[in-house]
Amino acid sequence: MAGAKNHDYHILAPDIWPFVGAFAALTFTTGMVFFMHTMTGWEAILGAGIALLIATFWGWFSKIVKEAQAGDHTPVVQLHMRYGMILFILSEVMFFVGWFWAFFDFALFPAPLQMVAEGTWQNLIGQDGAAALIQFPADGIHVIDPFDLPLINTLILLCSGTTVTWAHHSLINGDRDGLKLGLWATIGLGVLFTAIQAYEYMHAPFGFGGVNYTSAFYMATGFHGFHVIVGTIFLIVCLRRAYLGHFTPRQHFGFEAAAWYWHFVDVVWLFLFISVYVWGGWGAEVH
Repeated sequence: MAGAKNHDYHILAPDIWPFVGAFAALTFTTGMVFFMHTMTGWEAILGAGIALLIATFWGWFSKIVKEAQAGDHTPVVQLHMRYGMILFILSEVMFFVGWFWAFFDFALFPAPLQMVAEGTWQNLIGQDGAAALIQFPADGIHVIDPFDLPLINTLILLCSGTTVTWAHHSLINGDRDGLKLGLWATIGLGVLFTAIQAYEYMHAPFGFGGVNYTSAFYMATGFHGFHVIVGTIFLIVCLRRAYLGHFTPRQHFGFEAAAWYWHFVDVVWLFLFISVYVWGGWGAEVH
């Protein structure tokens, strides 16, 4: 029959959301540029960009959920979605590699800079002609005790990795109550981690700017905290879908992707804890 579907692929109909998403990204980045240069009107532009991004996420992801419920996510479609999620996580890995690279560069080669002209910087040179090195963290910097709140947060994330795995195995074995309880526990641990991180920031013995250590610390841990918030929202959506009965033991890629993302967040934190908190502040005075 002409026009009949004779393949397992899902051909998408024309949609407005890719265009809205592209415009939202342009508006958001424009607002960020205006904000960084303290230009007039950045509040309205940035606010509009954020609102458009949220609308795009809601509208686009809602359609994907409807496609899954309509049976459009065949095994071959799910396979390609898995490939997409793997590539997305790999891109996130490289994002954090950049912050780790910067942190270790500052730590292993802590050459201070001096301004020699407007907007021009160069390494300080000692009397022997070599670059004058400084301690990393810099003298006088009090670091956060890694075996206080950071260790508690490490244990919290490790526990959350087990609870999300419990939820996943419960789903595979048809235990919907276990799925819901595991998701509730993981979401609660994610919220607790974020609250402790916020408390740590409010009581940190150093601010954002000033020296390399503080800037690298806040950029690396701050972006990780943002990813925890995103992962928590991801899991909340999965919990809502679990109550609606969307997931089955054979078709639950939405939850599987959330679990992958959450495990990625866990692993990144382990590297942050060891590198930034323990090794990075070794020998410095703790607060």
